[in-house]
Amino acid sequence: MSFDVNKSVIDRIREGLEQGRAQSVVDDLKELHPADIAEVLDQLRIEEATTLYDALDEELAAEVLLQLPEDKREAILETFTGKEIAEEVIDQLDSDDAADVIADLPQDVQDEVMANIEDAEQREEIAELLTYDEHSAGGLMAKELVRVSVDGSMRDCVKALRAHADEIDNVYVIYVVDQHERLMGTIPLKRLLTTSLFQAVKEVYDPDFISVKADEEAEVAAKLMEKYDLVVLPVVDARGRLLGRITIDDVVDVIREEETEDVQKMAGMEALEDSYMSSSWWEIVKKRVGWLIILFIGESFTATAMSFFEDQIAKAVVLALFVPLIISSGGNTGSQASTLIIRALALGDVTIREWWSVVKREFTVGLTLGTVLGIIGFLRVAVWSQFVDVYGEHWFEIGLAVGLSLLGVVLWGNLIGSLFPLILKKFGRDPAVSSAPFVATVVDVTGLLIYFGIASLLLAGIML
Repeated sequence: MSFDVNKSVIDRIREGLEQGRAQSVVDDLKELHPADIAEVLDQLRIEEATTLYDALDEELAAEVLLQLPEDKREAILETFTGKEIAEEVIDQLDSDDAADVIADLPQDVQDEVMANIEDAEQREEIAELLTYDEHSAGGLMAKELVRVSVDGSMRDCVKALRAHADEIDNVYVIYVVDQHERLMGTIPLKRLLTTSLFQAVKEVYDPDFISVKADEEAEVAAKLMEKYDLVVLPVVDARGRLLGRITIDDVVDVIREEETEDVQKMAGMEALEDSYMSSSWWEIVKKRVGWLIILFIGESFTATAMSFFEDQIAKAVVLALFVPLIISSGGNTGSQASTLIIRALALGDVTIREWWSVVKREFTVGLTLGTVLGIIGFLRVAVWSQFVDVYGEHWFEIGLAVGLSLLGVVLWGNLIGSLFPLILKKFGRDPAVSSAPFVATVVDVTGLLIYFGIASLLLAGIML
């Protein structure tokens, strides 16, 4: 059952803390899920959150800490010494979560925390995880898992499972390794329950498994788990030796972060490193101002493009009336195409090798869309000319110029929007950079050239 953290709940908790009843407040909250308690802490002022956090028992406090936004987590940890973090927090966490918490600390505090981890094996595991890039599969994995030798028996599986029962929350499979620690296969728990304990492991394990190398990007691991419907994924080194495992809860975080980053880039800005509320106003300005300047400079070429057709506009001022219509239609079409291809690339639905198929498909789509909008544009001029005299006796030629220009601009915008992400992907850049604002800016400038070029040809006699 979910817990609704509303204003009345926060006010009641604050009242209890002000009256010095922190333990009473904790007693009311301790039956909640750690994520709900973290939401409560996030709504409180840092002094209040710290007081409430200190009243939690160590195991629950560690779980709550993982659910907190980074800014609130860092603020609470600043009130602890390195020794306290090691004894009260790190000791309660899995290796991957412990490494994540330590990695966010200042270097001097990191050193102090590592020096105060009493369990040598835990300290070694965390130190190893800290060597991996945080965006790699190695940086995502946990060291806790159950492994048995390929030369053992199913009884050995039960012994290994019992030996690690306290340190592993969820055991999905047992990993089978050879004498060199190379991953040979897996044994699902269901098979362990339905197989004789006297049977040899080599007769039971499944040699068909999906794994990921530690130096692969975390996004690769996420895609593998999504593609093969996995809840856990083993991590190996270049020699195939078993290093750790990635669970589905870690992958959900990766997918959310990647999608957030793509959405922000598609909006025409650099991705924020932290959440919106955790980012300072200056951080947000820095991430947005660069692209805004680039887009502003790009849009300034619109005026340059129009200056080339100054004479035509002076002779047929009515052409300027349709400039917003033309460039917005092309920009909107390009933005749609760009968004579709970026998402298709992210989902693996489209690859660079299929670029020609994309071109053919989007040419047909753009031609159809352009024809529809072109007809509507022509009818707009034709119908309007029956009621007002703004287009004069040459309304047909003007309507035809608008209609054909819409066809050309929409077709062009659709091709540009669909090809930009593929080109960027080809050169190893993030396709999300080909955002809707960027594509719209490019199509705005080129669309004007198409519009005035067609208008000059069709209305040459009128402009003399």
